[in-house]
Amino acid sequence: MSAVKESERCPWAGANGTEYARYHDEEWGVPMTDDRALFEKLTLEGFQAGLSWITILRKRDNFRKAFRDFDAARIARFTERDVARLMQDEGIIRNRAKIEAAISNAKAYLALSKRVPFSQFIWSFVDGRPIINHLASFKDAPTETDASKRMSKALKAEGFRFVGATTLYAFMQSTGMVNDHLVSCFRHTACAKLQSRLKISGL
Repeated sequence: MSAVKESERCPWAGANGTEYARYHDEEWGVPMTDDRALFEKLTLEGFQAGLSWITILRKRDNFRKAFRDFDAARIARFTERDVARLMQDEGIIRNRAKIEAAISNAKAYLALSKRVPFSQFIWSFVDGRPIINHLASFKDAPTETDASKRMSKALKAEGFRFVGATTLYAFMQSTGMVNDHLVSCFRHTACAKLQSRLKISGL
């Protein structure tokens, strides 16, 4: 990707070459429909609660190794020995409640997936159609919406933890369920085009 002027990006992304800029330019707002990838992002958003996303981004490869590339079936079999191992792993966020939630969420994910594909469940909260906003400033961006509140309530009913409405709105932004790139950002139009072509099976 050619060099982009900092002023052409959302202001939180920073300058060319930074981890945030790469994430902004290549991932944030791109529609995500793969079940495993959505589970990974949901898990990482849970670990992010109370922290900055850059902290998680810098540790993402370590998380993937520690959590077996977010294979839910493998995570669901983690035991107390695995929890102890993860609590000693300096490459991830060593928070027992979040680690235990990741394991129980894997079990909830597997149970839910027996009834409906995870992507179909997640995208149903926007009727399978991304919400394309036209923000002039992030002062105009919500921190939670009716959709993220409904998703939070539904996931909690399925047994998921660390899935509050604010966490889930950030999840919606990052997975392209919502386009919250500023209209002045070069990625707004690019993501909108990808979002307009989206088709979720079953919705």
